[in-house]
Amino acid sequence: MSRLILASASPRRLDLLARIGVVPDAVDPADLDETPLKAERPPAHAGRLAAAKAELVAARHPDAYVLGADTVVGAGIRILPKAEDEATARRCLTLLSGRRHRVHSAVTLVAPDGTARHRISTSIVAFKVLTPAEIDAYLAGGEWHGKAGGYAIQGAAEAYVRFLSGSHSGVVGLPLFETRALLGSAGLLG
Repeated sequence: MSRLILASASPRRLDLLARIGVVPDAVDPADLDETPLKAERPPAHAGRLAAAKAELVAARHPDAYVLGADTVVGAGIRILPKAEDEATARRCLTLLSGRRHRVHSAVTLVAPDGTARHRISTSIVAFKVLTPAEIDAYLAGGEWHGKAGGYAIQGAAEAYVRFLSGSHSGVVGLPLFETRALLGSAGLLG
């Protein structure tokens, strides 16, 4: 049986893979610059990063399949950052309050022969209008740290989502329908 390497240290991605009965043989996160290119749109950014992560890790594991993923929150054509500090998370939540946004979750599977397969999931999420007290309470919980757009839908932020069209798992960070299709097409599912 072929080996599968996950090019991500995300515990959420490991949990999501487990839901479809997949346990990677190893986890080897890619460390690369995730700065958007000039005029890069959110879906293209997600796709480029998922592919770059998978290809970078595939070079270290030439005998294995490598799965890379990236999730990007877009407000219009704007790519929202991964919140590394409270001020950034507050700006993201304030921007997303009361409006719809898109979450693009891309996956790439690189085969041992170097062939790459790609899929992307785009979901629409709408938050209720958030009061300053709700934003403060959410920020105090800390789950926003390192999250695209400053929130984690699988946590307390889910209580503020008034509408979701698309893939819940994609918003979390790994679209299971698309991932299962990629793994199945490579013969990696039992």
